[in-house]
Amino acid sequence: MINRAILIVLDSVGIGELPDAHKYNDVGSNTIGNISSKCNGINLKNLSKLGLGNIEGIKGVEKELEPKGAFGKCAEASNGKDTITGHWEIGGVILEKPLNTYPNGFPERIINEFENKIGRKIIGNKVASGTEILDELGEQHIKTGCPIIYTSADSVFQIAAHEDVISVDELYRFCEIARNMLVGDDTVGRVIARPFVGEVGNFKRTSRRHDYALEPFSKTFLEYIKDSGMEVNSVGKISDIYCGKGITSSVHTTGNEDGINKTIDLIKNESKGLIFTNLVDFDMLYGHRNDAEGYKKALEYFDMRLPEIIENINDDDVLIITADHGCDPTTASTDHSREYIPLVIYGKEIKENVNLGIRNSFCDIGKTVLDLLNIDNELNGISFKDELVK
Repeated sequence: MINRAILIVLDSVGIGELPDAHKYNDVGSNTIGNISSKCNGINLKNLSKLGLGNIEGIKGVEKELEPKGAFGKCAEASNGKDTITGHWEIGGVILEKPLNTYPNGFPERIINEFENKIGRKIIGNKVASGTEILDELGEQHIKTGCPIIYTSADSVFQIAAHEDVISVDELYRFCEIARNMLVGDDTVGRVIARPFVGEVGNFKRTSRRHDYALEPFSKTFLEYIKDSGMEVNSVGKISDIYCGKGITSSVHTTGNEDGINKTIDLIKNESKGLIFTNLVDFDMLYGHRNDAEGYKKALEYFDMRLPEIIENINDDDVLIITADHGCDPTTASTDHSREYIPLVIYGKEIKENVNLGIRNSFCDIGKTVLDLLNIDNELNGISFKDELVK
């Protein structure tokens, strides 16, 4: 009998290009495998014990003769390779049409409307890294008071502002204005507040980032769990991604270490339902900055903490470790990559050494969570509960 699932998304930890990667300019992407190749190997011994290295086609991770968990990988059924698309699909929502992206910046009509509504001019309006844009435009922003607008390969409208120039509350107000604008034909997945502090040459983004996401287009596994009377405890940016729908409690984090600590704290509390964690540093700090060595160290740090997570889970818990897309730091691109995601599952009630193969959709994860919790549902996906439970 499973009473609680602990679902941890290692943000951007892909394990090899999908068959349609050529459509996204991602041929050759393999986040874990290429990091291992570039950095002379990677030590993920604890994930390996659960079966990570036994996943078909994964490179650079040791294979176990008798792994303690179930393992497999998921293809993405939705069109896209961004955070919203990946997480929503885990939750049971498939996007037939990718969310809008703006590789050349936002059209003049959008910028003009936004400026009129906030009563200020903007600067930027380009695709950029969050740290590079501060180095480039931070000083101008301080002198003029103009918020910095930028985007990425994701469907995002990001607004950066120094906390001493534009208050965080005012920045949030600007984001709410943008969120209300960017719908319909101009829909973007997320409007993101990016407050920062510091002096010229030493700017630093703060933890008061806030994401304003679209509401999922259909009912997710989170809503099914909440509606059944169980808890849905989110850690990191999960609540923002799902626009709070189906969430019963949420804690934000300052990074992977904090996210792991808060996940363990929640595991120690008796509850029924779901603990859903996103660990964003892999993507934000290392993938987008093409820092393969930093990415490797972050993966090894999670692996080092994994035994502590396992030690605290109950006999009726199931631990699921996966990702939402790739972000290969060894390629020329700094964008997400269209990759398979890993699927590693462990629990006292879960069979050992079970190969779940290649799943056709991330939806299978959410569908299986609901079935493990014995919640009737009409979610997209194919459950693999029967292959898992002893």
